[in-house]
Amino acid sequence: MENTDVKKLPREFYNRDVLTVAEEILGKTLVHITKEGVTKGKIVEVEAYNGLCDKAAHSYKNLRSKRTEIQYGEGGHAYVYLIYGMHHCMNIVVNRENLPEVLLLRALQPIEGLELMKKRRKTENVKMLCNGPGKLCQAMEITREHYGEDLCGENFYLENTPSVKPEEIVRTKRINIDYAKEAVDFPWRFFIKGNPYVSR
Repeated sequence: MENTDVKKLPREFYNRDVLTVAEEILGKTLVHITKEGVTKGKIVEVEAYNGLCDKAAHSYKNLRSKRTEIQYGEGGHAYVYLIYGMHHCMNIVVNRENLPEVLLLRALQPIEGLELMKKRRKTENVKMLCNGPGKLCQAMEITREHYGEDLCGENFYLENTPSVKPEEIVRTKRINIDYAKEAVDFPWRFFIKGNPYVSR
């Protein structure tokens, strides 16, 4: 039976444009319930990608493939991929069908299941558990098996915790996209000002 005490983010939250969701998703809590236990992390840093106009996006120029197919569905699903053959990255699909927009989760602030995160990450340093896309996926046990997962489901979802005030949000250029020509300068990285868990 579903826990009615949990206020999950509804589908409508995700079915909006990527830059709007990017600001409002900061402060929300990512929850993953596994056989090992429950881990939770507050979203403190994201990057926005828009396939319609963004040369840094995997779906740029309507590059619809087996890899990017989930981006063309409705918002509120997970887009997970592997980089360097070893690190998983989790993105959240937003906006409506046929508008390929995603948010890359760059950093979380661990708030529950810290001992389990430490075990998975093999470190006692709490600030190092989720301060990067690959790190947070390892700590939260997110893999390619979660590709396409519905974030309005039972075991993998976002809690509707308070958003961050606009004056607490910093916008900068995104990281490690030197190949993306003019898109390099898009101010589409969003993070919570002064938060110690933001990636380096």
